[in-house]
Amino acid sequence: MPVQRADARRNYALLLTVAKDAIAEYGPDASLEQMARTAGVGSATLRRHFPSRQALLEAVFRDQVETLCGRARELTAAPDARAALLEWLGALTSAAATIRGLAIALTRERAARDGAAAEEACCSAQLTEAADPLVRRAADAGALTPGVTTDDLLTLVTGIALASEHHPDPAAEAERLLRLTIAGVSPPQR
Repeated sequence: MPVQRADARRNYALLLTVAKDAIAEYGPDASLEQMARTAGVGSATLRRHFPSRQALLEAVFRDQVETLCGRARELTAAPDARAALLEWLGALTSAAATIRGLAIALTRERAARDGAAAEEACCSAQLTEAADPLVRRAADAGALTPGVTTDDLLTLVTGIALASEHHPDPAAEAERLLRLTIAGVSPPQR
């Protein structure tokens, strides 16, 4: 891979900073043209670094997704499979509810993946891969209703985040809705 010039690295960093701010304020449909203008570069420069809106969204959310994936890997070794999965779902729900645009980006990725081939490095694919061992362990321990998949849980969390987006306290509302969801995907108490 060729080494990027210093000005290209600066432009990338600047565009990413501007994009994070714009998406936090306006959501994932923030104007790409306005981002380029705010960064003081042309739209071709933005497109060179981020060939699609999805590529830009992935870059904006990369740190958060990597943190969530790392936490899933850490929790895989936890002794209580149910508690580990619930802790991770709580972290994911909180992130999706409070990081503006993340839930919509995940929804779009999932639709692209279901309808056609999505990029390998997409956020939802990374989250699915990281969470699969947690879900398998919880299922093997009898802590999940049979048939519940990682995909199901990610879809539920995304829906919760979208449903609580305009609530005065989105994180608290998302947590409340997650508790209701957990009761629905948990096996009946014996």
